[in-house]
Amino acid sequence: MKDEAIIQQSWPRQALHRFPWQALRETAIEGVQSLGWTLGGFTLLLVFWAILSASSQGALPGPIATLRVLGHLLAHPFYDNGPNDKGIGIQLISSIGRVFIGFGLGSMLAIPIGVLMGAHEGCRKLFNPLVQLLRPVSPLAWFPIGLAVFKHAGEATIFVIFITSLWATLINTAAGVAAVPEDHRNVARAFGFSQRKYVLKILIPFSLPYIFTGLRLSLGVAWLVIVAGEMLSGGIGIGFFVWDSWNALSLERVMSAILLIGFVGLVLDRGFDLLARRFAYE
Repeated sequence: MKDEAIIQQSWPRQALHRFPWQALRETAIEGVQSLGWTLGGFTLLLVFWAILSASSQGALPGPIATLRVLGHLLAHPFYDNGPNDKGIGIQLISSIGRVFIGFGLGSMLAIPIGVLMGAHEGCRKLFNPLVQLLRPVSPLAWFPIGLAVFKHAGEATIFVIFITSLWATLINTAAGVAAVPEDHRNVARAFGFSQRKYVLKILIPFSLPYIFTGLRLSLGVAWLVIVAGEMLSGGIGIGFFVWDSWNALSLERVMSAILLIGFVGLVLDRGFDLLARRFAYE
């Protein structure tokens, strides 16, 4: 009985000792500090924006006027009054859909070619000149090609995203595969790994961080390109919304769209970063 009483008295203290209060406290402090730096950065942006608006004598709308229009757009984001009058939510969803289609198709081509370039010197010599030739081409230069091939502006926009978003993934994948240490290869030979087992157990795990870095960069490029592509294609999308707002002489709507484009890009980047950490190989 005495031993049981001692255990019961000591258990709460041991449980409290085991609970990671210190780690939780440090995490909370880091979160507050990160939030403080973020709010400080946004405050500087708003101050600079207000100064720039005042110096332009009202030609550029200020933060207050823009945020008022942004709030109005977000109040009813999914209305649909016809082809040229849709809510900002519908515009964003359409653009995100095109981005992921083009980005997905580009990744499906870039990763296998990158693996071949990194693993085989002959493939690297064969494909590298083509990559260096096509990679610097402006995204807008590809739009007429896509329009001529697919005969449809929406598909041409997806083609532009596809062709411009694959290079970062391809190059980073090739670099990751080529960076596999020789010791890893020797271990695979010593244990008699099959080609499939070598790829699954050594090559892919080692090069996975490189691949995710390339995919993250490619997704950022895809979201960057969609605005320019939709300005040319018209119809529906956040790029068309920006161009249509400019034609309507509503700079407040243009600035609101810029804020939303930046916010969605930030969410996509952070989401992909979390995914990359989830599958990180250490």
